[in-house]
Amino acid sequence: MAAPAVRSMFDPKDMMFRHLGPTGLKVSVLSLGGWLTYGGTQKGSIVKDCLQAAWDHGINFFDTAETYASGQSEIEMGQALKELNWPRDEYVLSTKVFFGTGRKEPNTRGLSRKHVVEGLKSCLERLQTPYADIVFAHRPDVGTPMREVVEGFTQVIRNLNLAYYWGTSEWSATQIMEATMIAEKYNLIAPVAEQPQYNAFHRERFEVEYSPLYKQFQYGTTIWSPLASGLLTGKYNNGIPEDSRFATNASFFSSTVEQLKSPAGQAKIEKVKELTKIAEELGGNATQLALAWCVKNENVSTVILGATKIEQIHDNCKAMQLVPKLTPELMEKIEKVLDNKPKPVPDFGRAR
Repeated sequence: MAAPAVRSMFDPKDMMFRHLGPTGLKVSVLSLGGWLTYGGTQKGSIVKDCLQAAWDHGINFFDTAETYASGQSEIEMGQALKELNWPRDEYVLSTKVFFGTGRKEPNTRGLSRKHVVEGLKSCLERLQTPYADIVFAHRPDVGTPMREVVEGFTQVIRNLNLAYYWGTSEWSATQIMEATMIAEKYNLIAPVAEQPQYNAFHRERFEVEYSPLYKQFQYGTTIWSPLASGLLTGKYNNGIPEDSRFATNASFFSSTVEQLKSPAGQAKIEKVKELTKIAEELGGNATQLALAWCVKNENVSTVILGATKIEQIHDNCKAMQLVPKLTPELMEKIEKVLDNKPKPVPDFGRAR
């Protein structure tokens, strides 16, 4: 029997897809990332199991970075992807360069043309793949001229075929604008998406500072920490569980844990308790509501999940069932509980 002309293993199920910014590339609104999990606390078959669980829910976008577990995240995810053997054109893979992997030589970090090119080559070697769909500048590099940064990313895309698109992560709107203008002026390739922190407790930059980028460039976003490192799940309502992210990455989250004990932190926990009631009324839980709330924002291209167990992925993906239930009236009810809506930039009555 002859092999099929086209090999396909992907079923979108009930997943939603959005264009990544101004590009023709479509990504699932929920995605899976390796920060603080794969290569760190989770290694081996569980990584493959988690990727497969995400895939089974219609997730087609997977994210990692050179600095995650000092390169071990890319190794674990790359090995899992090799074993899963999905058609390469059916999934979207991103990684990031800037922080390096902990080596002492000064050119193994930052955004010099040397590290953009060689850092990405090293990422791809660990991932066991010839290219990444998207490579992010993990932070801005004030020590490298912006033109060199843009030239470096243009080189890996246009000349070396190591990526199709590039983006930014935790850049200011001004820096993104500068990179875009330089790209236009010198016939280089502009970034297409930002990877910022965004959740119901962290809103100002995403909703206000980046607002002109959405309007002017249709800039995309691949948001991280949609659950505020677990705070919005309700798991910290009565203390810090031993298997929680705050416990397994205690040194990284030490300041966050201290803030949680403050009056402001306790006020957030009270809000989470109120949000939990709303979620249960909708037939879901606090985690699913927090994710659905992010998806509801049309400027979110994809929400990056972090999971150590396949059960978490199954639970997280049920957020898709809550998205259509978030009517304008319900969103306003949530807004009253949060009581933290950022004030937009004044338009002095001149908004179109």
